[in-house]
Parts: sequence; structure tokens; C-alpha cells
Amino acid sequence: MKKTFVLTVLFILPLVVYMFFASGVTNFGRLPVLTEQVGELQAFEGGEQLEGKISILGFLGADLEAMKGNAFNLNQKIYKPFYEFRDFQVVMVAQEGQQQMAAELEKELSTLTDTSNWHFVFGTPGAIRALFSSLSTDLNLDENLATPYVFVVDKERKLRGRNSDEDEGTKYGFDTSSVADLNNKMKDDMKIILAEYRLALKKNQADRP
Repeated sequence: MKKTFVLTVLFILPLVVYMFFASGVTNFGRLPVLTEQVGELQAFEGGEQLEGKISILGFLGADLEAMKGNAFNLNQKIYKPFYEFRDFQVVMVAQEGQQQMAAELEKELSTLTDTSNWHFVFGTPGAIRALFSSLSTDLNLDENLATPYVFVVDKERKLRGRNSDEDEGTKYGFDTSSVADLNNKMKDDMKIILAEYRLALKKNQADRP
């Protein structure tokens, strides 16, 4: 009897523990969907789209100079660690007329890292408001059609975020003016969603005949 008990502890218990944690990854290792359908970018100049990409979507509005610090924070804390991931992009929405400023900002960012997956799109005030509204958040654009918050949009154009954040409850976006928010929350959430797609890709490859 004693021998059987010892064997159970040594071999069966670790298996049970493994299965428990493996189940936890499967059931809880997904970033919650907060909005089912974010708008597309057909109304914007720039040639980018959200469908089929894991996107960080931001709104720089009509005064990119005022938002440069936010862009640099995002670049250093989030874009730089993840830009080489397949199908990942940053899309920054700006008002028409900001093309020259966007080109200058991209040039500055490119001195720090490869900006090939960092994109700017340009639209009318109406198009910007409509796209922002499609996120269905509790946040607002300012008078320049900008916000310091950026949003994680998956390949199916679903807004991902937190539905039980310890500070905000439902957390729709991440504040690029706060290094702590980027470091302590957004970076973790990006790891989760990218791992989710990595696992899905591996499963699809394993299922192929």
C-alpha cells in the first residue's frame, strides 16, 4: 500500500498538476474581446487595413507635434520589442494635411528602430470620428481629434483589452503618456495576444496532412 501511494505521488500527481495548468492556459490565456467589429480604413489615405493584422491603433489627430512624445513612448516600450512578429503593425490615424509632419516623425522614429511596420493613415474629421466611434469605448477624442490612448485590434478587427482591470474595470486602451501603463499592462497584454496567435498557427500547421 505504501509503495502504491509513493508511486502515485511521484507519477500521477505531477501529471494532474500539469493538466490543471495546461487547462488554465487554454481557458484563460486569451485577451478578452471588448468590441466585436472595429471599422476598416477604406476612408483613409495610406493604403493600410486592419483585417488580417494584429494592430495597435492610435489617433494623433490634427497636431502631430503635440503627440510626438506619445509616439516615442509607444515606439520604445511596445513597438520595438514586438515589431518583428509576423502580421503585427502600428497604425496611426492623422487628419489630412499632416502628411509632412508624419513623414518627419517617421524619419525620427527610424533612427531608433526599423519602422517598416509603423504606418500613418490620413482622413477627414468625419472619417476619424467614425473610426474612433466604432471602437465603442468610454474614451473621447480631444479638440484635435487625438487621444493618448492606443488600442489593440486583432486580425478579425475585434478590439481586445481587459474586462476586469484592477484599476479601471474595463480597460479599452493604453495610455501612451504613461510609461507605467505601457510597461506594466500593455506589454503583458501584447505578449498574451501574440502568444495566442502563435499557438493557433502551430496548431494549424500540426493539423495539416
